[in-house]
Amino acid sequence: MDDAYTAENFSRNVNTKFQVNVDPAEAIELELVGVEVRQTEPNEQAGMERFSTFFQGPPNYLLAQQTYELLHPQMGALQIFLVAIGQDEHGIRYEAVFNRFKQAEKGSV
Repeated sequence: MDDAYTAENFSRNVNTKFQVNVDPAEAIELELVGVEVRQTEPNEQAGMERFSTFFQGPPNYLLAQQTYELLHPQMGALQIFLVAIGQDEHGIRYEAVFNRFKQAEKGSV
């Protein structure tokens, strides 16, 4: 996974829009509404970053559970597996869960 897929990068872009091309003629917008970092438990593998991102989509379009290409002006094109987790008066809420090894710090051995 590349450096774009970090909790820090997503956190910098909360409350911004991502475009999802659902077919060649139609795109919808998802708003990144939250990032939740999961603390590493003592019995878990070291060096992992675990977090979820939460997106809000339009109430009239349910995305199927699958991987989508999300386009963002600062983050670029991202391949993200989205799962619908609920709906309210504002729209449909989606979650993407990330479990990734942290990149080594630049300059470290």
